Amino acid sequence: MTTAMGAALRRIQLGNALSAFGNGFTVPFLFVYVAQVRDLGADTAGLVLAMFAVAALVVLPFTGRVIDRRGPLSVAVVGAVASAVGSLGLGLAASEPLVLAAAGVLGAGMAVIQPALATLIVWCSTPATRSRAFATQFFLSNLGLGVGGLLGGLLVDTSSPAGFVRLFAIDAVMFLVLGATVATVRLAKGPALDGAVPTDASAAGAGGWRALLGHRAMVQLCVLGFVLFFACYGQFESGLSAFAVDVARVSPAMLGLALAANTAAIVLAQFVVLKLVERRRRSRVIAVVGLVWTVAWAVAGSAALVPGGQAMGTAAIVSAYALFGLGEAMLSPTVAPLVADLAPSSLLGQYNAAFSLVKQLALAVGPAVGGLMAGAGAYGAYIAMLIVCSLGVSVLSLRLGRRLSARQDNPLRGAAGAPVPAPRSAPGSESSAPVTTAV
Repeated sequence: MTTAMGAALRRIQLGNALSAFGNGFTVPFLFVYVAQVRDLGADTAGLVLAMFAVAALVVLPFTGRVIDRRGPLSVAVVGAVASAVGSLGLGLAASEPLVLAAAGVLGAGMAVIQPALATLIVWCSTPATRSRAFATQFFLSNLGLGVGGLLGGLLVDTSSPAGFVRLFAIDAVMFLVLGATVATVRLAKGPALDGAVPTDASAAGAGGWRALLGHRAMVQLCVLGFVLFFACYGQFESGLSAFAVDVARVSPAMLGLALAANTAAIVLAQFVVLKLVERRRRSRVIAVVGLVWTVAWAVAGSAALVPGGQAMGTAAIVSAYALFGLGEAMLSPTVAPLVADLAPSSLLGQYNAAFSLVKQLALAVGPAVGGLMAGAGAYGAYIAMLIVCSLGVSVLSLRLGRRLSARQDNPLRGAAGAPVPAPRSAPGSESSAPVTTAV
């Protein structure tokens, strides 16, 4: 990786961390803000949270095409500005239509930023450094979100909307800082990739989805990604929290401690885990994540069975959240780089946007399913379903590994000191000749 690439990557990581820091001031308190501070009720607050997913599902099918045609820099800047407008709008809106409109703008902007930043990270890294780059992004995002949430909790004042206007203004400023930071990134050119990949406009446009859906390994990775996000992130704010409160008798304060344990596990374990997994096959690392999450769900389920009352139940829930964090730390250097290494150069934005779309679908379906099962009191079936999903992650990952080339499954298998080629698979093929990434 060249000095210019390293400098550009550091700027991107810094901007991403600062935007996550700004999110920490508002995200944990959004439901309370809409429902109680603005006095719009729990139903409206639920609609606001749903609006984020709806907005993402609307814009993501087109985002990849724009990234591939216009470049990720301009898309990331537009997304950051839209997010700033939406965040400030949420702080100022006092009626249901305005709150929902602001949430839609914020959700769309944040959804656009994700694949654009992922594409920029690929541009500024090589296959040998890509896992570490994505792991660093995940680490900084969680650290920024945790610190922002801690400071936001000290500043939050539910007695007056004015205090929340300040919090949303901080969030908006951090989005603008992200946009300004990304706008200063200067790359000599986009990644130069050789190989049998489509380069014409039709392939990067409407035909991009056709090519992606014909790429079996990418389709399998998308299915795997849906199960991953459904079984973990999609449950944090719905079924798992309801189970913790209703069955394990965990207090809301202790539930906050469990979320802190999740963040702490990620922050403390990320680079230790990275050293252990970056030279191992990605498919097998993801399979281990499935096993770790199987244990996590079993531990969470035991909160309803173990003797010792509330104290033991709280310990079980906190331990489960920490185990989820350990699994997340293992995922960050594997899944996102694998999407990049499967994508043809002309469809990199399309592949990143498609995977972001799968994530948003899981984050929309997961809370709905978890909430319905929690509302029906079917907690036994709920835990059993998610144990099966976690085991399914392991099975799907091992099956995906059979479709990956050795370089795609482990880019660090090259001889020490030799250039490490970027493995790419042409859509519809099982493997392709190695190609070299340069910026």
